[in-house]
Amino acid sequence: MLIPSAHNFTISSRRPTSAEDIVTTPIVLPDGDHRLGSPEESPDVRLLVGYCSFRSPDAALLSSLLPQLVHIRGINRLATLMQLVSDESRAQRPARDVVLERLLEVLLIETLRSSEQADTSPGLLRGLADKRLAIAIRRMHEHPERNWTVTQLASEATLSRSTFYERFGRAVGIAPMEYLLAWRMALAKDLLTKGKAKVAEVAERVGYSSASTFSVAFTRHIGLPPARYARNTSFDGVSQIEAGGSAEPGSIA
Repeated sequence: MLIPSAHNFTISSRRPTSAEDIVTTPIVLPDGDHRLGSPEESPDVRLLVGYCSFRSPDAALLSSLLPQLVHIRGINRLATLMQLVSDESRAQRPARDVVLERLLEVLLIETLRSSEQADTSPGLLRGLADKRLAIAIRRMHEHPERNWTVTQLASEATLSRSTFYERFGRAVGIAPMEYLLAWRMALAKDLLTKGKAKVAEVAERVGYSSASTFSVAFTRHIGLPPARYARNTSFDGVSQIEAGGSAEPGSIA
């Protein structure tokens, strides 16, 4: 189960649970596991919990375009990876942290790849799983500077304009031009954060005919003018953008 972005969530049985029966404070066991409930009783379920954070200015865009929940069953490759992660997290072998980081990266990628087999909610994954829509999405990613229209994108996907518009919105959850704007703004944020391009150059590279038009769109979308955004951020992206680059597993019984 993958939850792309959440501050808190609850996992429970299908049967209603009374408030007094809910246990939220875990007990830390000698082996490092966390136990909810009495440690003297056999556990009803074991959970292996990990997280990934991304050092990227457009991480928020990626998270917002992923389904709220990806629930995948019966994928042998994922089961094998989960077993490897579980074994490695419990062992104290040399280079344990490095191995865990790589395993969790592969696990995340495999989860995203397998999600097209699951009944996921609208988001980028469902859009990319649709072969017609994927072509249009890739064109936007490859050439954000082009003056795209819905008609042109529909032509790339070999669909009628109305069919493409409806199908894109149903799969991705937002309209094609709204997605294109979000993608352009993410790229602009990245270029401004790196500080290697002037506002006029950034505007041209993300599809705007003038710096003033770009500045208005950027300010409306981000909340800051491009020049000020560039001053307030740095290459490491830590001043305005939550950054990370690690993945840590934990076990709950």
